[in-house]
Amino acid sequence: MKVWIAYLVIILGAFTQVMAQEKPLVQFTGVIYNADTAAVVPYVTVTNKSRGNIAFAANYQGYFSFVAREGDTIAFSAIGYGKEALVIPQNLSEKKYTVMVRMKPQTINLPTVKLFPWASEDEFNQEFLTMKIADDDLALAKKNLTRGSLLALAKTLPRDGDEHQTMNFQNNHIALSNKAINQRGANPLLDPFKWGAFIQQIMKGDKSRKDDEEN
Repeated sequence: MKVWIAYLVIILGAFTQVMAQEKPLVQFTGVIYNADTAAVVPYVTVTNKSRGNIAFAANYQGYFSFVAREGDTIAFSAIGYGKEALVIPQNLSEKKYTVMVRMKPQTINLPTVKLFPWASEDEFNQEFLTMKIADDDLALAKKNLTRGSLLALAKTLPRDGDEHQTMNFQNNHIALSNKAINQRGANPLLDPFKWGAFIQQIMKGDKSRKDDEEN
C-alpha cells in the first residue's frame, strides 16, 4: 500500500511539474490580407508548428481564431502566396493576441506542356504528309484582290465619308443645272419639233415662189 501511495505522489508531482512548465493559453485571432492590394485572402491554412502541426482554416473573409499558447510558432500558407510565420509573444497582459497578417503574392512559372492529338509517331507522320499548308500573307492578299472578291465586298461594304460627300456634290450639281435650264427655257436648237416646223416653213415658202413664177 505504501508503495502505491509513493507511486501516486511521484505521478502527481510529475504532472504538476509538467503543468507548471506549460505556457499560458491565448486566444489567437487575426485577419489575413494581400500585401500588394490590401484585399483579404480567403481560406488560408493556419498551422500551429509548436503543437503537432495542428491546422486551422481562415474563412472567406480571411478571418481566423483559435486557442494557442504563448511562444507557439504559427505558419500561414495559401496557393499563390508565399509562406509567412510568426511567434506569439510571451508574458502577454491579456490572454488574447490579435494580428494582421500580410501575405505576398507569389508567381510560379510552370514548364510548358505540349499536347499532341496523335497516338503514335507513325500517325503523326501520316497526318503531317497529308495536311494542307495554309496560305501565306501574299497568297491571301492576292485572293482578296481578285475581281470576284472586290465585287462581293462592294455589295456589302458601306460607303465612307468621302464617297457620301462626292455623291452629294454630284446630286447638287445636277439639281442646280436642271433648275437653271428650266428657268431660262430649253435651247430651241436642240428641240426636234422646232426644227420640223422650221423645215416645213421653208418648204411652204419654196412652193409659194414656184406658184408665183408659174402664174
